[in-house]
Order: sequence, then C-alpha cells, then structure tokens
Amino acid sequence: VVGRVARAHGLCGQVVVNLETDCPEERFHPGAELFVKRPHGTGVEVLTVTSVRFHRGRPVVGLSGVDDMNAAIALANIELRVPVERLAPLPAGTFYRHDLVDCVVETSAGARVGVVTAVEGEVGGSRLVVETPRGEVLVPLVAEICRTVAPGDKRIVIAPPDGLLDLNART
Repeated sequence: VVGRVARAHGLCGQVVVNLETDCPEERFHPGAELFVKRPHGTGVEVLTVTSVRFHRGRPVVGLSGVDDMNAAIALANIELRVPVERLAPLPAGTFYRHDLVDCVVETSAGARVGVVTAVEGEVGGSRLVVETPRGEVLVPLVAEICRTVAPGDKRIVIAPPDGLLDLNART
C-alpha cells in the first residue's frame, strides 16, 4: 500500500491521497501504475497516474479512466498499491510494514505474546495489531518497545511497559 484515496478533488476526477510511502515522488508521477481492488469489483484494476501536484504534503492525483467527480468519489477509501516486485530494496535495519504481518511477537524474557495480523496507523505513528490468546493487543511500533524487529526471521521482540499487554486485551 502506497496510499489511500482520501476524497475527490474538483470536478475533473482528481483525488487527494493520504500517503503510506516514504517516497511519494517515486510512486506518484505521470505514467506511474497503481493497482486497486474495488469492493464490488472483479480482480485487480490498474490505474495510470495522468497528473499530480502536491498540496500540503499530499498528492492531488489524476488517474486514467477517472474523468469526473462521481468516478473520483467512487474511489474514496480505496488502497493504492504497487506489486511487491516493484518495491525498492531497503537499507539494513528497515522494513516494509507488510513484512511484519505473520511475525511472532515475544517479550524480551522469551514469553510468546502472539502473531502480528496487521500494522495500523500512519508511517510516523504505527502500531502492531497482535492476535493473542486473550484477544487483540495493539503494540506501538517504536524502538523503545519493539527492541528487535526481524521480518526475515518472522520475529519481533518487545519490552512492553507495565500494563500494555493487558490494556487492550479482552478478558
């Protein structure tokens, strides 16, 4: 996921995008291909960026086949994606959010907490959604708590502050 359509912009089919990428200029430029799956659609649809400008840090994007406000409104909340094979290699110690799904989460003492089912939030304020035997727990994705993040090993070691694991768990 590189962005999510926030809303329509204007009458000509442009959309405002909430970013979920660290390199928006690479993902949003004329000619770039974005992939979407509409809720009631069949399969994946390719939309080509026809125009882009940035306003207050967010791209305002024109897309092929989205020519009026109604077509743009129909894209609200749709995820804009790129195939995994088109992702740039990352420097050591960094990872893509989707790489964390299915990682086993354990405490620094070795106790198993659960498995990551999703990563929520914006790039600067993300949290792991961890399915535990007692229900879903949200763990902030910050270095102070997530001490070891090893997506290649499908393992995340956390040092949770007192009460964090009980805060969101259903009893």
